[in-house]
Amino acid sequence: MSDTTSRALSLLNLLQTHRHWPGAELASRMGVTERTVRRDVERLRDLGYRIESSPGAAGGYRLEAGSAVPPLLLTDEEAVAMAIGLRVAASQRLVSGPETTLTALAKLEQVLPAPLRRRVSALAEAVQPTGLNAGAAVSSEVLGDLALACRDGERVRFRYTAASGEVTVRRVEPHSLAPADRHWYLLCWDLDRDDWRTFRVDRLADVQHTRVLFPRRELTPDQVEEFITVARSWVRQPVEADAVMELPLDEMRAWFGQWGQGAEAEDAAHTRWPVGGADWRETMYGLSWIPAGVEYTTDLAEPSRGEVREMLERMLRALAAPPPPPRVAGR
Repeated sequence: MSDTTSRALSLLNLLQTHRHWPGAELASRMGVTERTVRRDVERLRDLGYRIESSPGAAGGYRLEAGSAVPPLLLTDEEAVAMAIGLRVAASQRLVSGPETTLTALAKLEQVLPAPLRRRVSALAEAVQPTGLNAGAAVSSEVLGDLALACRDGERVRFRYTAASGEVTVRRVEPHSLAPADRHWYLLCWDLDRDDWRTFRVDRLADVQHTRVLFPRRELTPDQVEEFITVARSWVRQPVEADAVMELPLDEMRAWFGQWGQGAEAEDAAHTRWPVGGADWRETMYGLSWIPAGVEYTTDLAEPSRGEVREMLERMLRALAAPPPPPRVAGR
């Protein structure tokens, strides 16, 4: 670093520590002339820093807010504090725009020396905000790596452990990260499956950057939300069943879209689709989305099977019975 650059950074550091500096005191602290201070101030202004100056015996310099964010000069303690704050914000979803928080964290930790990164990790583990429901533990390093890959359009490789315990290595083109309920999800294009997939980030490990860039596949915000909503539903439900419908797999997927995830071909003409819910009513609601006219069977177990049957029989009797008399006006 040149003497000029080093001196300008020293001047910036001083300007950031006090609201107002007399020119003579700045010159004295830096061991230069007031004329040199004026030249260094101009260099900082050229970099985008808004530095106000006032003449006279009580005059001097002060750093003001500008119209854009210039580079910041942080001490070790300030950098650690910011990194910890960003980690907490990211892990607890305290701010909107989660990827913004994650990319800011990744940028900061990327330039932190190893000793400071270790301090951040140690301190962040001890910081546990109250009043928030924490989900499964997620590595902020993994979140940062994935956020940068989403931003830069870089393919990554990682090891994924499914809910069943099956471990696979996936090659993906990351699209976006989103917090939902108490978990983080990665939406990406799976290169081996040739389709969109959503992964729980807490089940990810060994993220590897390939340095291979890809053209971004566009999705609308509504499409992203639907992917995440479907992913959230892929947890074990209290009432689960399979429906085997008389519909080929490709037609079934065309009808159900992302909600058809998990469906498998039973044979050329039939598709097996897992469905579930918090109770038999939610499971029955899922079954009601099978297209009209498509016959199906289900292995819904008792007692839910009997409860659905009783409710449907009662509903059929109500529909077959004469309608109730119309409401009398005024009653």
